[in-house]
Order: sequence, then structure tokens, then C-alpha cells
Amino acid sequence: MAIPDLTPHPVAAKYAVLVDVGYLYAAAGEVLLGAKERKEYRVAADELIQGLQKHAEARISGELLRIYWYDAARDRVPTVDQRVIAQLPWVKVRLGNLNARGQQKGVDAQIRSDLEALARHHAVTDTILLAGDEDMVPAVEAAQAYGVRIHLWGVEPPYGTNQAERLVWESDTVEVISADFLRPYFSRAPQPVTVVPPAAAATAPSPAQVFAGRTAAPKPHAKPGQVAKLGPSRPRVEDVGEHVAQKWILTRGRDNIRDLLPGPILPTVIDTELLIEAEKELGHSLRPYPEARVWLRDGFWARVYREFDLGVGVSSK
Repeated sequence: MAIPDLTPHPVAAKYAVLVDVGYLYAAAGEVLLGAKERKEYRVAADELIQGLQKHAEARISGELLRIYWYDAARDRVPTVDQRVIAQLPWVKVRLGNLNARGQQKGVDAQIRSDLEALARHHAVTDTILLAGDEDMVPAVEAAQAYGVRIHLWGVEPPYGTNQAERLVWESDTVEVISADFLRPYFSRAPQPVTVVPPAAAATAPSPAQVFAGRTAAPKPHAKPGQVAKLGPSRPRVEDVGEHVAQKWILTRGRDNIRDLLPGPILPTVIDTELLIEAEKELGHSLRPYPEARVWLRDGFWARVYREFDLGVGVSSK
């Protein structure tokens, strides 16, 4: 009688990757560029996600369930970059709220909830968690109680550590993502430069000089004695419009941007996204200033038309 083979057969894992984008971006921005705020750098997020996916595949033999991408946006309205990421295969974007101080709210709670739910429903055998907050510890322990292995990833710190000690202790494995791995996906944000013709350089007034001592006309519905605030300068708004166009060309591709031609009227959805992105960069609302929205579109089209070697048009919307 033949003796049965009792050697255990390897079981392929099923895993998810949970990424705290706030932690990832902040830690990478600091170690790579010495940056303190996200507006100081640009991220090729789609390429970064692909790089993380390949990195995970090289370490866990099994099937990827999906990548969870936890970020934040004002009023949970996704930015252009977040919309692009949400369209990537196997990626689920989860958004918390971004308050007026730039602080994320509700992101950690979403990560904890998903981590516990995936474990409780036996959707995964392993989870890669790219995070650093000690608030993750209870969810890690709960997932482990359901038999899920937790693989903690962190970003190489410039010095010391950027992850909570208890989170490191409780995880099953720990790996530090090197700065060299992240470097191709991060670049410093370009600084807007206003070029002044040499002949006019000595006489051209600055926006501060132009508006010095000037008061704005009252709004039609303003109360007596109330004076409306001045809006942003036209050059600044047009610069922002050009920057948003440049970012869209890089993230959405020339073929998709070409679909907007010949212009100059933007589809309503795209026009709204343009406004949201511009307000984010400016740090205040353009909605009380209709003329500023026209300047914004003009800057957008100026960049798009240069990209395709067309004449510069003027928005008619």
C-alpha cells in the first residue's frame, strides 16, 4: 500500500495594498526634496502606483485583490489627479475631507474600517499597509485575530523614524521603501515666472503698485458702506490656468486633451474641474469674480494651443 504524500502544498496568498497617501507623500517629499507641503512638489501618481504594485508582486506570491488609495480633498470633491487615479485598474480611491488648514479628516478611520472588514470577511490572507500612524494598531491587531498577516511598509526617513514604534512592533513583517525607489516619481513643482519685456521692465508696475490705494466697486447686492474685496490679478490667474493645462497634458495625455479642440468653450465637467484645481492652487475661491474665471480659461487655452502649435484663442464662455 502506497504511503500518502502528507507534505503541505503551498497556498497562494490573496492580498490587498492599503496606502495612506498623506503619509507616503509627506515622508517622500521630506526625504527627497526637503519639502514640508504637498504644493511644493509634483507626483507621477499613476506610475508610482504601478511601481508599488510590482514591488508587492515581487514579495508576495499570490493574487492582488486591489490597491486602496486613501487621500483627502476639500468637501470630498476629487481633484483632477484623484480622478485620474480612480480610473486605474485594481485601484480604489477612498477620500477623506481636507479642512481649511490643510488637515486630513476621516482618512485613518477609513483605513481601519477597510482593514478590519477585509479580514473579517476573509477577503485576503495578507495585507500590505503603507502607513505610519499609531492609530492603525487596533485595526492591525483585529485583522491578525482573523488570521491575516500584516506587512508594514514605510518610507525611508531622512533621520530617525517616521512610523510609530507600536505599529512596527505589531506588524508581521516590516520593510522600508528606499528614497531611490521613490525618486523617479517625485519632482519639485515649477515656480511661476512672469517674463517682462526688457523695454518695459523699468516702467511696468507690479500688481501691488497697480492696486495701491485703490478700492473696488461695491457688489450690486452689497449693503450700504460695504466694499467688495479685490480679486486676484489677471497674470496670476492666467499662470494658474496654464499650469493646470500642463498638468492635465501630463496626466491625461495629449490624445485626451486634443479631444477638447478646437475650443475655446470647455465642457461643463471639465470647466468645473479647472475651477476647482485653480482655487486649490490659489488658496481661495474665484466664484465671486466672473472675470477671473474668463482669465483662467484663457490661460488654460493658451497652454493647450501652444502644445498643438495653434493660435492662442480667447474663452467665450
